Amino acid sequence: MKRHTLSCAIALVTGAIAGTAQSAPEAKNAMDLCMDSVLAKHPGAVVKVERKTESGEAVFELDVRGSGGKMYDIECSAATGKIAEEEEEVETPDHPAFKAKAKISLNQAKDIALKQYPGEIKEIEYEIESDGAASYEVDIASGEGKEIKVEVDATTGKIVEANEELWQIGVE
Repeated sequence: MKRHTLSCAIALVTGAIAGTAQSAPEAKNAMDLCMDSVLAKHPGAVVKVERKTESGEAVFELDVRGSGGKMYDIECSAATGKIAEEEEEVETPDHPAFKAKAKISLNQAKDIALKQYPGEIKEIEYEIESDGAASYEVDIASGEGKEIKVEVDATTGKIVEANEELWQIGVE
């Protein structure tokens, strides 16, 4: 069932990304609207799409390599196709904008995330929020077969949010 669902998701996203031509016009779905909104604001290439749930709402997170070389994580409502949150992803915690805000180390952030959500760390991203705050985004594979995205504030060490990732397409 999971493989079938993922195959359908890949077909949906691939069609949206490729902009396949249709013989008759049809209404855009939420993914199309998200792609349009995100790429209008941050022209570039979508390198990853994730589907997750935040506070019971369906959300797409699109990772975009901007035309200027910057990486962006942009969350978009699956219900409306509107941008909900924008973050700039930086390569390392030594990036000047990240380092200026960070008061806790990467290892401390890992420990904080794993204490609340035990499992195996799959990926860590370093993000600058739209308000300039820095955060560690820790992706954890739980023992229950779920992947949880845990955002740890790099200044306070508090968990800002934690959401279940349902699927992902693209490059880590």
